[in-house]
Amino acid sequence: MKHADERPYANPEAAARKLVELAANVEAVQDGRIYIERINAPFLFKLKGIGSEFGVGLKHAIERGWLWKHEGVYSLSV
Repeated sequence: MKHADERPYANPEAAARKLVELAANVEAVQDGRIYIERINAPFLFKLKGIGSEFGVGLKHAIERGWLWKHEGVYSLSV
């Protein structure tokens, strides 16, 4: 029986930390704000995360105050 590999971002804390890391490396557009696509695409396509991991990680990061949403744009809390 073949076992599936454990997904590295299945843990909300791990996904949130990776999203914050990605956000920290994105150039801000205004007042520390970044476009969500700038962290969404690398997480999903480069790191092979899945949508639910992204969503749960993003929610976790917002709950912790690491990221916050401002009128459709997510910002990195420094």
